[in-house]
Amino acid sequence: MSYGSPNPYGQPQDPQQGQPGYGYPQQGQPGYGAPQTPPGVPPQQGYGYPQQGGQPGYGYPQQPGYGAQPPYANWGQRFLGTLVDGLVFAVPYILVIVGKDTPALAAVGALALIGIAIWQLIQEGRTGQTVGKKALGIRLVREIDGQPLGVGMAFVRRLAHFLDSLACYLGWLWPAWDAKKQTFADKICSSIVIRTQ
Repeated sequence: MSYGSPNPYGQPQDPQQGQPGYGYPQQGQPGYGAPQTPPGVPPQQGYGYPQQGGQPGYGYPQQPGYGAQPPYANWGQRFLGTLVDGLVFAVPYILVIVGKDTPALAAVGALALIGIAIWQLIQEGRTGQTVGKKALGIRLVREIDGQPLGVGMAFVRRLAHFLDSLACYLGWLWPAWDAKKQTFADKICSSIVIRTQ
């Protein structure tokens, strides 16, 4: 190697292009790690870019393999799911009532009620399903991306159900005619209930 040579570091030369080898970009080719697209195929946009073609959003990716947003759960499914959830609380509630004269039995029932309520909230926040929702094949998700709400937002939604009970329980009936089948609490929390089956 001589001083001032075109190949000062002793890297092998590509005999066809006269450029350094071992992963160095050739003339007219993208560098190492650049996205490779076959000739004649248009480059793909990255994740998060809006899809072309005017497809509906709903926050769900409109790409092959994902499909469209699932259908909304109807009022009957939501009501039956809530009814099943109420039955889950029946046994501990009976223990509290029967245990009026037996404080230990009433305490066990009260602890069971609290434990079930917390467990149901965690399940709804993490998976979108309580026992009743799972039994009816429905799921609570964020409207923007179809993911579970998270435990904190599921708790806020439970508090927001207070508004559903105002004005003769109108908010609980609202999904019967609403376009997105949402209660007032769903609208506040930007959540929807969808079918999974």
